[in-house]
Amino acid sequence: MRRARGTIPGVTDRPQRRLGLDLTPLRTSRDFRLVFVGGAVSGFGSFITYVTIPFQVAAITRDPLAVGLLGVCELVPLLVMAFVGGALADFVDRRLLVRGGELALTALCGVLLVNALSDRPHLWLLYLVAAVTAAIDGVQRPALEAMVPRLVTPEQIPATSALQSLGMQIAQLGGPALAGVLLATVDLAWVYAFDLITFAISVTCLSLVRAVPPPPDADRPSIRSVITGLKYAKSRPELLGTYLVDINAMFFGMPQALYPFLAVQLGGPKVLGLLYAAPAVGSLLATVGSGWTGRVHRHGLMVIIAAALWGVGIVGVGLSHTLWFTLFCLAFAGAADMVSGIFRSIIWSQTIPDHLRGRLAGIEMLSYTTGPLLGQLRSGMMARTRLGVGGSIWVGGVLCVVGTAALAAALPAFARYDGANGIARKKAEDEAWVAAAAARAAAA
Repeated sequence: MRRARGTIPGVTDRPQRRLGLDLTPLRTSRDFRLVFVGGAVSGFGSFITYVTIPFQVAAITRDPLAVGLLGVCELVPLLVMAFVGGALADFVDRRLLVRGGELALTALCGVLLVNALSDRPHLWLLYLVAAVTAAIDGVQRPALEAMVPRLVTPEQIPATSALQSLGMQIAQLGGPALAGVLLATVDLAWVYAFDLITFAISVTCLSLVRAVPPPPDADRPSIRSVITGLKYAKSRPELLGTYLVDINAMFFGMPQALYPFLAVQLGGPKVLGLLYAAPAVGSLLATVGSGWTGRVHRHGLMVIIAAALWGVGIVGVGLSHTLWFTLFCLAFAGAADMVSGIFRSIIWSQTIPDHLRGRLAGIEMLSYTTGPLLGQLRSGMMARTRLGVGGSIWVGGVLCVVGTAALAAALPAFARYDGANGIARKKAEDEAWVAAAAARAAAA
């Protein structure tokens, strides 16, 4: 039977003219509302700290490479703990992992506060906190991403992805902007204290979420279970495409390590918050108008196009010499990145069976975090050459576009991927796993 153009069975029957944000998951799921509110509030405070730590490192060392090394400190524990966290998320209550991670992150924020109150803040402690935070995130994030699809219906996945993005973009917009104001007006300790308050709210919300038990007969955490997840990801070209395209885009096109130095050229500390917030403006606009994403079925092609447009925006940032045009290009890049993120999230949530969701979420986390972390190191190293800050940024943007085109040519199955059958495939795999688990239990 021919499918009506522009619709995906089971995803949406809404008129094609609708572009606005779909709020259905917030109206129908109490637990998703709690996760959404807690995540948005915690994210707001975390983005303030996300700006403050590089600023503090830059103030102590005055070296762009020293800021870039924060990414290296985060990368090593993340590479290990993302696999551990993914395996745990498929075996224990995912809510408990998320809440435990939030409590641990709260304690680390307290360490940053104490360090900022000392007469001579320790640089090594900033690197240590960055590393431990990444390790905790590696355990918490896969559990969170595996938990959310259980809180809503499969048909609500596109809207859920957009709403989660909206919460993070509001946080990314308001957090860095407030950070810039705070860094210019108060001591660093007050900045970290604000983040500590937001954690109290998020922990309360997560404590009210009902249990999210693992699938029946779940695999025990082991190297073998991790390998099972890796083999599944390798067997799915649409998943490989989402990982590789995003890693390429972020490795070459992520200039955040250079923001403190770019701010010096464009207006000082008060500009720093604007640089971090500008991508969120574009992301927010893209998210608010994301209703159309539920009617698009060429998900792989949209990820490719959006990743290339991200690179174009970064080229503009590197070539710009004025604040307003720099902010415009960052906003353009942020919008493109959000479109890519929404479609990658749809592919992941609608096609991966529940008994593998945690392990694949760990792999996904590596794909969207290793790129930026390595990208910070790349941009910091290139900025120390004759290219300078601006050259490091625009050359990275060009390489991002070239790399995206090369991956599109190398992964034709990803470029052709049609998401119309994603829900049906996931449902069939989930039902097969439950049936097999019941058979094993009966045989025992």
